[in-house]
Amino acid sequence: MRPTRAGRRAGLAMALVGGLAVATTAATALGTDLTGHGDARRLDGDQTSSIKHEVKGGAARNVILLIGDGMGDSEITLARDYQYGAAGRLPGIDALPLTGQYTTYSLDRSNGRPDYVTDSAASGSGWATGTKTYNGAISVDVDGDAQRSLLEIARANGLRTGDVTTAELQDATPAVQVAHVSERGCYAPSSTTKKCPENALENGGAGSITEQLLGARADVTLGGGAASFRETAKAGQWQGKTLLDQAKARGYQVVTDAAGLAKVATADQKTPVLGLFADGNFATRWSGPLATHTGGAETPVRCTANPALPATQPKLADMTSKAISLLDDRGAKKGFFLQVEGASIDKQDHAANPCGQIGETVDLDEAVQAALDFAKKDGHTLVVVTADHGHSSQIVYPGTTTPGLTRTLVTADDQPLTVAYGTADEGGSQDHTGTQVRVAGYGPRAANVVGLTDQTDLFFTIRDALRLDADKPAPEEATVDNVNVSDGARLKGRVTVKVTTNVEPKYTYIELNQGGRWLTDNTKAPGSTQAGKRPTLVLDTRDYPDGAYQLKIDVVGHDGVTSEKVVHFTIANHR
Repeated sequence: MRPTRAGRRAGLAMALVGGLAVATTAATALGTDLTGHGDARRLDGDQTSSIKHEVKGGAARNVILLIGDGMGDSEITLARDYQYGAAGRLPGIDALPLTGQYTTYSLDRSNGRPDYVTDSAASGSGWATGTKTYNGAISVDVDGDAQRSLLEIARANGLRTGDVTTAELQDATPAVQVAHVSERGCYAPSSTTKKCPENALENGGAGSITEQLLGARADVTLGGGAASFRETAKAGQWQGKTLLDQAKARGYQVVTDAAGLAKVATADQKTPVLGLFADGNFATRWSGPLATHTGGAETPVRCTANPALPATQPKLADMTSKAISLLDDRGAKKGFFLQVEGASIDKQDHAANPCGQIGETVDLDEAVQAALDFAKKDGHTLVVVTADHGHSSQIVYPGTTTPGLTRTLVTADDQPLTVAYGTADEGGSQDHTGTQVRVAGYGPRAANVVGLTDQTDLFFTIRDALRLDADKPAPEEATVDNVNVSDGARLKGRVTVKVTTNVEPKYTYIELNQGGRWLTDNTKAPGSTQAGKRPTLVLDTRDYPDGAYQLKIDVVGHDGVTSEKVVHFTIANHR
């Protein structure tokens, strides 16, 4: 005898009572009767007016771009089904009103033609720079030429910038906004020398990803990858110092745990924030058994909290909220650009770990909620949520096995859901796929994600929404513009050496020396100054014997970069 609708409701209620160990979100799923006419509808009448309301033109003051690495439609569906049930919604990812799909293919470096399956480096370079490139490339084109990123352009245009990830900061997605190397593995000086020597500092290149990250100087940079900062620079101003020491010398506020991040009050070009919360990638939030050859037919399981998750590790949503609060300066003329990545959806998909990848999708969804909450209050912020590529995980018939790997979970519906991976064997790495992926938006110009676009279109959508001048030069390094003592001058009596710098530096050091021997400087000589664009050194040349001398002038920028000028002159009081 078939159960009546009332009976089904009673059964659902009993299932709910018997399943209290399920996350609280399961209550909604278990209490939803989908058997009636129209019970499973997601729409509530005609959407024309509501969609029209969401289509906004004009400019955006701020842009928040959130990336789910490897988050194809299958990965989104898996997370929704598991956490909220088949009829549920991801409260962040599914809440963006305007949705489309974009293509993600990369290019074959040998001939410039399509490579149908991208990696994160090529796809990220596409939206970061607007230029298609080859797999493994970090914001360089197929010829290896650097392409300016959105973050670099935004900073040049006077916007505040941020780069947040749950991966190593040197990983492909965060790296595409701050570095330009020929091979994505060039994290630190040692790997750069081996893998992309043309980018190494000692060979005249811009340096490793970590070194370029420090130079890119986003106002807020949060993630893992602390291990690379322990390497030592092989060349340049900070040769022989660790990259962490360099960061501190260049004014970065370095924080290493959630409590430290919570205490940060400001972030700007004078004191940017660098959060290093793990040696490598972040630990995942959830754990569970991997997919295996027999996993689909085994007893269904629920995901659990990862016991190895450090209490000191911040959540992605908390990092997103903190980055927004630090970047949002209502008193400033211009806004901000922030990229946020949930990185381990991809990494756990590679590992055939369904609980790991689902937990990371839920983690990203919470970050999306934080971004949307801000955008709705602000009214001038474009939020875009997308992925770099699809991945291998698929939902298959429950309780089955496949020629590949499977695992069956118990969802918020109290139903079995079997996840299959079929592109690598146990212990191998599951592959990316060449599918188009979802791109969704909210706010000014979000309509430009609707329909079928390419990941390179996103660069132009964001550039134009923020009204960025892509050719605007990067902020100048502080240098000497003029010295009132010329090379070869003859001085006598009381003299004030006056230096003019091109921009306001952190400070300027002016030293008088003879043959390399220090005599005095503008921190010691009475009446001298170090600060501002017009520092001085007050000298009474009669205190020194006649002869040849040098002025050594070091201009130190807020980024720690030092430029030097030497002026040779003669003291001639008795000639």
